[in-house]
Amino acid sequence: MLTSKQRATLRGIASTYETIFQIGKSGIQDTLITQVKDALRARELIKLRVLDNCPLDAREVASEIAERTESEVVHVIGSRFVLFKRNSKNPVIDIKL
Repeated sequence: MLTSKQRATLRGIASTYETIFQIGKSGIQDTLITQVKDALRARELIKLRVLDNCPLDAREVASEIAERTESEVVHVIGSRFVLFKRNSKNPVIDIKL
């Protein structure tokens, strides 16, 4: 579980990141989950976007993807959200956990 200070640090880091995944009308599929897991393993922190034609809202999508990838939702703002998962073998982002 992240503290508010860690979340703030991660939000600041993520503000410079590009959105790397978009969730549209097909919603959350197994291939998306696999791709998100791979991206989290490589980067630890990723930004995603929920398109208008998605049947779920951003908070629902964020919590479902976080649960299925065993990651944490850093924050949700509008249609975008940020996920974080520490890579225990090769950490990329240096925050005190």
